[in-house]
Amino acid sequence: MAENQRPLEDGIVHDFKVNLSYGRYLHLDEILHAQHPVSVPEHHDELLFILQHQTSELWLKLVLHELQAVLRQLAKDELRPALKGLARVKHIQRTLTEQWSVLATLTPSEYAEFRSFLGTSSGFQSYQYRAVEFTLGNKDRRMLSIFNDEPDARAMLVEALEAPSVYDEFLRYLARHGHDVPVELLQRDVTLPYAFNEDLVPVFKRIYSDPEQFWGAYEACEELVDLEENFQLWRFRHLKTVERTIGFKRGTGGSSGVKFLRDALDLTFFPELYAVRTEIGVPH
Repeated sequence: MAENQRPLEDGIVHDFKVNLSYGRYLHLDEILHAQHPVSVPEHHDELLFILQHQTSELWLKLVLHELQAVLRQLAKDELRPALKGLARVKHIQRTLTEQWSVLATLTPSEYAEFRSFLGTSSGFQSYQYRAVEFTLGNKDRRMLSIFNDEPDARAMLVEALEAPSVYDEFLRYLARHGHDVPVELLQRDVTLPYAFNEDLVPVFKRIYSDPEQFWGAYEACEELVDLEENFQLWRFRHLKTVERTIGFKRGTGGSSGVKFLRDALDLTFFPELYAVRTEIGVPH
């Protein structure tokens, strides 16, 4: 055995004619051969661009998987598992946000070498990202038309559009547990984007005024605020990465680019959870 080399243990499996290997379990042949640069001649940095977006889509798949479980758990009053799921989503969000620092190493001149080859393809067309936004309450039926040529993607979005959002299910959970959630919110058309309701703020003020009594709901409120804050940080890092890479050019998918991304920073999933902060500690 060579110096500075550890012994290979006798129990390590070598024969994979029958045994399941790491590569086959993960379908690595498919994954590692799923990168197909389109630039001619092939530009070195296009692989970074492809992998950045592919890995983001894999994480988004897991976010959707976890949020769908959270929806089911809240509907069954299983708050603790739902909170565990939200905590996992928060960790995924941090990973997604930090990934922008890798793409930010792509300089404007490097990106310009292959950007024209992307045609009209754009992250705007990510149906999984759109499904996450729908699941969190930012519903927009107009987005469905973008996926008319992708029936499976459109079907996924229709399902997310027509299902209650995480916030809808949380408000229903609160109502079942004795909180005076306005009836119109419990009966609202869930295909529409959620709109601020002033009458919900006192419900959250009551919860925040007595955390000991309402600890489960109190913790869930803070988890949702964390989730929204993480989402906004992701949006901001996206905006700044695009700005440093293409400046104020239009997006490849036809959007205004940086302006479109900046406008998204005004969108909110859980408006009353922010509004209540102004009311906490204020006498009646």
